[in-house]
Parts: sequence; structure tokens; C-alpha cells
Amino acid sequence: MKYILLFLLTSFNLFAFDRITGEEFASRSEVIAQNGMVATSHPLASQIGLDILKSGGNAIDAAIAANIALGLMEPTGNGIGGDLFVIIWDAKTKKLYGLNASGPAPKNISIKYFKDKGIDKIPSYGPLPVSVPGVVDGWIKLHERFGKTNFELLFEPTIEYAKNGFPITETVAYYLELSSERFKEYPNFQEVWMPSNLTLKKGDVFKNPALAKTLQNIAKNKRSSFYEGEIAKIMSDFVIDNGGFLTIEDLAEFHSEWVEPLSTNYRGYDIWELPPNGQGIAALQILNLLEKYDISNMGLQSSEYIHLFTEAKKLAFADRAKFYADPNFNNIDVNYLISKEYAEKRRKLIDPAIASLTDDPGVLIEGDTIYLTTADKEGNMVSLIQSNYRGMGSGMVPPGLGFMLQNRGELFNLDKSHANALVGGKRPFHTIIPAFITKNNKPFVSFGVMGGATQPQAHAQIAINIIDFDLNLQEAGDAPRIVHSGSSQPTGESMTNGGYLSLESSFKDIIIKELRKKGHIIEYQKGIFGGYQAIMYKDGVYYGASESRKDGHAVGY
Repeated sequence: MKYILLFLLTSFNLFAFDRITGEEFASRSEVIAQNGMVATSHPLASQIGLDILKSGGNAIDAAIAANIALGLMEPTGNGIGGDLFVIIWDAKTKKLYGLNASGPAPKNISIKYFKDKGIDKIPSYGPLPVSVPGVVDGWIKLHERFGKTNFELLFEPTIEYAKNGFPITETVAYYLELSSERFKEYPNFQEVWMPSNLTLKKGDVFKNPALAKTLQNIAKNKRSSFYEGEIAKIMSDFVIDNGGFLTIEDLAEFHSEWVEPLSTNYRGYDIWELPPNGQGIAALQILNLLEKYDISNMGLQSSEYIHLFTEAKKLAFADRAKFYADPNFNNIDVNYLISKEYAEKRRKLIDPAIASLTDDPGVLIEGDTIYLTTADKEGNMVSLIQSNYRGMGSGMVPPGLGFMLQNRGELFNLDKSHANALVGGKRPFHTIIPAFITKNNKPFVSFGVMGGATQPQAHAQIAINIIDFDLNLQEAGDAPRIVHSGSSQPTGESMTNGGYLSLESSFKDIIIKELRKKGHIIEYQKGIFGGYQAIMYKDGVYYGASESRKDGHAVGY
């Protein structure tokens, strides 16, 4: 009997790990190429970006073209009614550049409007959370400064797909079903995304001729139509007729802003994020808090590491809820928030054995989404993220244009003393964040992870997976993720019970039991673990990785 048992145990060990190379949780190998790389959440968008590179365009051109395509092919995560953030490594100047293309609230909206109507929270859908869409101006600013290919050519592949059709992928079909249930009674939704009044399924060929016409207009006229002319008037009239505040003046006065990326050094690597109104610096705060711990010897799936990570996240998110907002309306010392000095003070609040139930923000010294990344043979790299906020956005579909407006204004706070308080003309707190890693002032990794409040947590985990656990680029994204929810929110909701921790299903039961003993509440939530794309540059070679949890695709040549 003991020999049979020994054979069974030996056989289990032989077949429990059946990959030829790499970690057992890795879904695929890295994509490796010399001349260029594109990684997006949709295979056809990746191919469009690669075609741009192969025809002589650079990484910036490829990123814009791929983003245009994703607005058609993955409308459940982004579109021209949304906002855009980008980090660019420019090979010529050997420097990082940041672009904040997030639009503000309409100038005529106010906290008083909501108070007078007895509304204590900005609604998720409808005309009231609509803010100025920033992505189109973002494309224009990117192309004017760094682009190489003719601007109109970047639109042509997507216009052809919009006219002639393309098959719906599995993940997009899943989210379209949810969106169709939510928005089917909203004006113009069915005309665009429910042909014959039916929800689009996997494999259905979808056409969007209205969007094709809109894209042709933008390609030819750039800002003039979208922010000042025909398209601007249609958007404004539609929102105002439905009870909102967006005016042509709001659109015409908007211009995206070049910003300086911010960084912290983590074990010899510089991790870069964009400054608020985004949440990227939360990832830097988490890494600063964890830097003093010997994480590499704890193990990727150890309860000790997961506990410390979660406690660091809670502290960073307490600051996120209070301080992160449009810097044009607030005087927050962001450099102090991401300093080692501040991390030393905050780290003292972490108990290595017990989960905290409440986390207060520190005291400062006065003073659903798509992600894509591209790289070219000159050495330029782009880290780009774009979103309408809650999946498809507000439900507001202007007639005849083929896209939905974002609902990012929902994230404003209606407490006038809050840093993120609603003010007309102010940009709301933002969840979407691109990231970049350099080493010795040279580009190393361009990456991002989609998914609301998951993003800064996942950014920190990707950096830790690569730096502490020595995982390759694909493994770093495929590794089981930790997502803590229920922390203080930018809208004013505060944590009272420590929140809850979601672990992907591959974590072992013994780890979950150990975490519960420390006081963590464990809840599994399907679909909150994000979507990852990345490109690494090493010894003259590009390595690409894409998300196995979505329809992601990395390609090179």
C-alpha cells in the first residue's frame, strides 16, 4: 500500500507543474522582437498598431492608431467620449514626458445644484456626471509634439472596420451584455450597440457607421469640429436637452496639459507615475512603505507578504481619499506624499500581525478602462491609458455620432471643504493611470493595469513581481493578484471595518486561513483583478506581455 501511495504522490509532483519553462501560473511566453512592439487589450488593435510601425510610423503614431481602434472594438472600456493619460519615453531627448488629457466639469454645474435638489451624491449615469471628453485633444497634442505619420492615416484602419465590420471578442461580449441591460432604454444606445434590438454576442460582426463618420470628421478637421463645431454642438445640445450642463464653451475652452511625471526609487529602479488628479502616486506610496521589508524572502503567495501589502495599500488609499485632486484647485505637497521621510512616519502604523480596522490620512506639511503600450526601432516607448469610467460611461449617446460620453464627474465630492469637491471647470479625481520604470536613467518597462481602484495596487504588485520576485514580464502580469476594497473613497465614504481582501482563486486555502487569523475579511470578486499590458527594453531587444484575463495581445516585428 505504501508503494502505491508513494507512486501517486510522485506522479502528482511530476504532473502538477507541466510548463516547459517559467512559473506554473504563466499563461504564455513573452513576445520578443527587435524593431517594434505593440501590446493592447484587443488583437485587431494590436495588429493596427504594428502595421503603423511597419509602414514607417513611430511608437506615438502606433499608440494613437491602436487607441482609435479600441474605441470601436472595445467600447465597454473606452472611447472618444472619455479621457486619456500618457507617459512617453522620447529616445531623442532621453526623457519622460507626461500628458494629462482629462476634461473638467462643465462650468455651470455646482454643489448648490445638487444640494437644492436634495441629492447627496452625484449619480453614476445620465447627464449629470458627464465631464468634457479629453481624448481627442490628447491625440492631437501627442501627434503635434511627437508624431511622424500623417494624422489622417492613423484613423483609416478603424474607419474601415467601422464601415465593414469586425467580430466581437469574448470578453467584450460579456461586458456588452451587462451594458445592454443597463443602457437599453437610454436614448440612441440600441441604435448603435443593439442592432435588430439584440445584444451583440461573441463572434457577431459589428458595424458602427456613425462612428466611422465621426472619425472621418476628426481625422480631417482635428479640434475644430469636435470641440468647436458640428460634433461639439450635437454633444452639448443632447446633454443640455436631457438635463445636464455641458456647453460648447466648455468644450472649446478645454486643452490637455503636459505634466512632469513623478517617481520614487524602489531598490534601484525608478517607478514613474503621473501627478494628481490621477491616483498613480498611490502606487509610489505603497512601494515606499514596503521598501524596508524583506519581501523577496517572504514568497509571492505568503500570508506575510499579502498582509503587509494590504496594510500599506490601506494607508496609501486613506491619503488618496483626502488629498488626491486637481492640483489647479488645491495646494497639496505631492512631493512630500511620495517622500521616504513621509513613508517612515506612516510605516509605524503597520502592525505585522493584525489587520487595521480604520486608517486615517496622514498630516501633510503645508505648502473599466483600456491600457496599451507601444515601442519602436528608434527606442521611443508609450504608456497610454484611456477610459469612459464605469465601463461604457454615462449612458449618454449623442445622436448620430456612434459613441458614449463619460461619467467621470461621478467621482467629485459634494462636500465643499474636500480637496476633490465639485467646482465648475475643475477636473475630477481620476482612477486611470499609466506607469513606467527606468533604471540608471534608461527605459526599462512601460506598463499599466486596467481596473478602477485595482490599478495602483496592481502597479505596485507588477513592480514587486519583477524586482523582488524576479519574474519575467509575462509572469509578472499572470501572477495571482491581491485586491483590497472598501478603503476610503474620493467621494467621501470612509472605511470602518478594515474593508475586504480579494485573492485570485489560485491562492491556497492555508494562506487564506492565515490571513483570516490576522483579521482580514476575505471575499472573492469576479472581474476586479484588472487587465495588464507591458513592454520591456533590455539589451537592444523588446519583450512584450499581455493580459491572459482579457483578450489581450502583444505583437512585435
